[in-house]
Amino acid sequence: MSNSPSPEAFLSVLDAHKGILYKVARAYGKTEQDRQDLIQETTLQLWRSFSSYDNQYRYSTWIYRIVLNVAISSYRKEKHLESKTEPFSKHILEYVDSKAEQDIESAEKEELVAQLYAFLDELRELDRALMLLYLDQKSHKEMAAIMGFSESHVGTKINRIKTALRKKFNPQ
Repeated sequence: MSNSPSPEAFLSVLDAHKGILYKVARAYGKTEQDRQDLIQETTLQLWRSFSSYDNQYRYSTWIYRIVLNVAISSYRKEKHLESKTEPFSKHILEYVDSKAEQDIESAEKEELVAQLYAFLDELRELDRALMLLYLDQKSHKEMAAIMGFSESHVGTKINRIKTALRKKFNPQ
């Protein structure tokens, strides 16, 4: 990348990988405003870093790394400033109320997605980032590169999270 990248090249890369921004924003932003703020902040950070992009990595790896760092930093800052959290059930009720007008099939799919994001919200921020990559079907090698972990550490953490998920939704 040259020292003065073109805005068109940046917008092209951003457009091709915007799903990453939305996925991470949904996992880390509690409200629509939080999600929009996070998307705006990550876009700004991506632009600032665009001139230093290392083409040994795929754009998606580079984008995930920046977006997750911004989201985790934002999450930590928010958690530090929060004096008390709302009960988990209140978030579910707000979600269900906001989707009440959708048809049944769509609502069922949304509920499953909401349950998944609710589970992700319970995870520590690094585990949440790892699961987003896992759900995006990234290889252990890609996840290790993005997160800065070894591949074996990635596999171990994913297995532990999946075990916790099974226990949560299938307690026996």
